[in-house]
Amino acid sequence: MMNKGQVTIETEIAKIKKALLKLGHMHPGSLSQQKRSRGGSPRGGIYHQLSYSYAGKGHTKYVRPEDVPEVKQEIENYRRFRGLTTKWVELAIELAKLRRDEGRLKRRITGKE
Repeated sequence: MMNKGQVTIETEIAKIKKALLKLGHMHPGSLSQQKRSRGGSPRGGIYHQLSYSYAGKGHTKYVRPEDVPEVKQEIENYRRFRGLTTKWVELAIELAKLRRDEGRLKRRITGKE
């Protein structure tokens, strides 16, 4: 039987799972503006760059101006994903601790330790 603390943690984990399902597309990294100087060339000016690490390797990609809003949203979704999964792991650890403590208490009461 779960105690009140366990029920509360299970409820929070369920909320996290629902929030994860709603995230949409995601991408790790950060978006920055870079200045290209080509000595008066029409290709000079400001452009956006996506930088991220994946599988231990750094990556940098050019982002078209029309794609910037979408990439910003994907980065935000990824940031939220990381926060939610970190919280889920914290709650899962606490829940496991509560379950083990409850099991120890039951074994002491029943004398099966």
